[in-house]
Formats: sequence, C-alpha cells, structure tokens
Amino acid sequence: MDIQPEPEMEKSCERGHKNLRRVEVGFSVEAKEVYDYLKERAPASKIERSILRAVDRKIELIRENPRYGNHVSYKRIPKEYIEKYGAEKVFRVELPNFWRMLYSTGPAENEVDIFAFILGIMDHKEYDRKFKKR
Repeated sequence: MDIQPEPEMEKSCERGHKNLRRVEVGFSVEAKEVYDYLKERAPASKIERSILRAVDRKIELIRENPRYGNHVSYKRIPKEYIEKYGAEKVFRVELPNFWRMLYSTGPAENEVDIFAFILGIMDHKEYDRKFKKR
C-alpha cells in the first residue's frame, strides 16, 4: 500500500480559531517591479534592506492570516485597483520608513484556498497620491 503524505497546508487564524488552508501570494506587475528594485538595492542600502525584510515578513504573516492588515473601506479603495484587478477587499500593511503595502484577497483556483494579491508596495508620497490625501 502506497500512502502519499497530504500536501502541506498553511495555518490561518480566522475569527479566533485555527483553520488549515493554503494561501498563495502573488504580485501585481507594479508591486513586483518595486519588490525587485528593493532586492537589487538591499545589499547596498540599509533602508531598502529594512523595507525588503519587512515585506518578506509581512507576506509570511499574510500566509498565516490572510486578514492580517488593516481593512480599507470599499469607498476608499482606488478605482484603479477595482477596475484593473477586481479588488473588492483591500488590506493595508505598514512598513518601515512610512512605506505601505496593499493587498487583496479572494478565493483561489486550483488547489489553493485563498489567493492574496499584492497590489502595491509604495512610499508614503505614492500612498497619499493613490488615496488622494493632502
């Protein structure tokens, strides 16, 4: 008898109890460009290195709990994210040096229960521009 081990599943805390579910994380083109920039600059820059480490750590926290970040009300979600990605639920995560990471969650396809999609990684100035703060 050949017994195959079950595929590993990510643990997720939701509403105070642990559920076993798989969470996959992906990047928008824009977020991937910023992530790659941070990776390129990290060896020579302490600031970019700290932001990159924080992004990596926050992604792990999102895998553990897809609702980790602060929920952005639907009225405040930039239209660009709704139109381009169909983002109806957006979460904000604070990073060092007043940077922010925005992500959306939803059901995933294939053998993944939840898909977390990193919409953007940006400095405070870009964040204010997206959310039209003054």
